[in-house]
Amino acid sequence: MKLCRFHSAAHPFPRIGLTLDDVTLLDLSGAGVGSLTELLESPDLVGTLKRLASGPVRRVPVGEACFVAPTEQQEVWAAGVTYLRSKAARMEESEFSASAYDRVYDAARPEIFFKSLGQKAVGSGGPVGIRSDARWNVPEPELALVFNSRAELVGFTVGNDMSSRDIEGENLLYLPQAKTYRASCALGPYIRVAADETEARTWGIRLEILRGGAEVFSGTTSVSNIKRSFGELGGWLHRSQEFRQGVVLLTGTGIVPPNEFTLAAGDVVRITIDGIGTLENPVAVV
Repeated sequence: MKLCRFHSAAHPFPRIGLTLDDVTLLDLSGAGVGSLTELLESPDLVGTLKRLASGPVRRVPVGEACFVAPTEQQEVWAAGVTYLRSKAARMEESEFSASAYDRVYDAARPEIFFKSLGQKAVGSGGPVGIRSDARWNVPEPELALVFNSRAELVGFTVGNDMSSRDIEGENLLYLPQAKTYRASCALGPYIRVAADETEARTWGIRLEILRGGAEVFSGTTSVSNIKRSFGELGGWLHRSQEFRQGVVLLTGTGIVPPNEFTLAAGDVVRITIDGIGTLENPVAVV
């Protein structure tokens, strides 16, 4: 089961969709569902979705849908240095910051930082941004954990944690500028529900970057390479915190383009995670 937010020519405002086969969307808004958040807050999400799917709902071909990010008032946070490859890449950015990244990989407390408001996240098909004052920009393909307000893990989505590596490498205190700016976060197209960590750790992650229609970089990793458990990451995120609308947590990246590579306007970033789907976004300067 996969949830989404979408609009179409017939309905220009975002609606809530459910797909069971990746071919047809069931328009749950037509069945009285007012928001994605209210579904994620359901004490029996799977049962609720099964009941809605069995009712008289409008069906929309997936090809006719324009996806928006599957977030509403949720905040989006991110965990860093959860893959060995990301630790190495972050240490390569700067000798000045290398020891900090080395230490946090093995530390009890993970790196967790604010990424975006949910309403600012870009959906599949929308443009992601590279900063006009940065020289070294990369996508970061990541599995994202979706929690409700009770800190329950209710689903998974695909995330792109866009990053300006030269700004971050210049000084660790510049991390918010390197990570949080206009169109720096993309999510979607779906939230996969009715799956647990055991299943998610069997999924592969693939990144493809296209320039002029030709592939200029690709890479793969596995969710199983994430060092920390989802319970651990979620537990740290919720310490001394509350998220009344729920929260999305990006879990770090294990795919890093070579140091000589940087994104350019017009590139297309395509991230696929088994069990969820493909998040695809063109690149624009912001």
